[in-house]
Amino acid sequence: MIEILAVTALIIAIGMVFLCVKIIFMRQGSFSSQHIHDNPGLRARGIRCVLDQDRDLRSASSHAVSERQGRADSPQ
Repeated sequence: MIEILAVTALIIAIGMVFLCVKIIFMRQGSFSSQHIHDNPGLRARGIRCVLDQDRDLRSASSHAVSERQGRADSPQ
């Protein structure tokens, strides 16, 4: 039982070292951004972040139909 826990801890420690190699050994090492808007390959293909697409769709359009500002069941 103890041997299994020791081997598991060793595997996890080795994995953590491999993940942190760039941060530990580079002067200004950091993980690169994983956001879609920071990826030039996706931008070249026209793929954008869903938050940006939603914001664009919700913005006011010059072709939008204005709606009445009253309740549907009230007479006007």
